[in-house]
Amino acid sequence: MTRQLNVKPRHREQITRLLREHLPGVEVWAYGSRITGRSHEGSDLDLVLRGPGLAKIGTSQLAAFNEAIQESTIPFLVEARDWARLPESFHREIEREYVVLVERA
Repeated sequence: MTRQLNVKPRHREQITRLLREHLPGVEVWAYGSRITGRSHEGSDLDLVLRGPGLAKIGTSQLAAFNEAIQESTIPFLVEARDWARLPESFHREIEREYVVLVERA
């Protein structure tokens, strides 16, 4: 079954623009309730950031993206996590159900 991201198109476009601006070259997957069909309007959006070669993403880049999201008009919390900093067990959990939000360039 193909999963869909439960986010309004205008919010998806805004998030995608901010991701490309602050995290160029990073592949981004959405996971959690917003793709499983168990979300509501106030649910957070869980993102995992997969840097080139799955290397760690710089903390200043992560901070700049998080600040841009907080200053945006996105009406829900966006939780962005670096794949390289997550435990292997979390990788397997995310790999079960995700939607690619930004493909690797």
